Amino acid sequence: MYICPYFTPNQYRSPEEASYIRIFHASPNAPAVDIYINNRLTVRNLGYRQFTQYLKITPGNYNIKVYPAGNTETPVLNLNAQIENNTILTAAAVGLLPNLNLQLIKDTPMTIPEGKVMIRLAHLSPDAPAVDGRINNSNVTFENLSFSNVSDYQSLNPGVYTLEVTPAGSDDVILIVPNINLKANRFYTIYIIGLALGSPSLQVVIPLDGNSYIKF
Repeated sequence: MYICPYFTPNQYRSPEEASYIRIFHASPNAPAVDIYINNRLTVRNLGYRQFTQYLKITPGNYNIKVYPAGNTETPVLNLNAQIENNTILTAAAVGLLPNLNLQLIKDTPMTIPEGKVMIRLAHLSPDAPAVDGRINNSNVTFENLSFSNVSDYQSLNPGVYTLEVTPAGSDDVILIVPNINLKANRFYTIYIIGLALGSPSLQVVIPLDGNSYIKF
């Protein structure tokens, strides 16, 4: 995967005017994509389920275009975004072709209680109903999350957990994810992606969020 050096990635301690953004391909029926920011090739050949690293970016107004990889005739997504100062963002390409959207999800900086983990759930499956989620052997539950919604962070002890996802208000488990290893003093988002009634099927990706280590 090519990432344009224009964004000076991997420089995580910021000057006065800086923000960070990573891009996540979460559209289950879209091909690998190239991403242009202000008409400049920034990310090449980003495949489904893949994230870029966090890219350092100057706050301001940006045009973001997403094309099928190697094709610049017609973008599958074209939007303008205002990037505020001192923000950490995950920009997720969501939905199904031909109606993609780029959802900007803030990885909000906050203090983690000492020795705890901060965890949240993001519903990015375009055909799944609203869902509830619960992390077994903990007090953490997520209720009635519909498509494109992201819960607040909740804290729990570090450890290895199982996530169960059900339709909202139901006990019918539609997704179970065992052996989730959550380490202390970190932020995680559990992204539900895929299709409830098709292929690729429902699954999760659980990256480490940038607010774990990016400091302003």
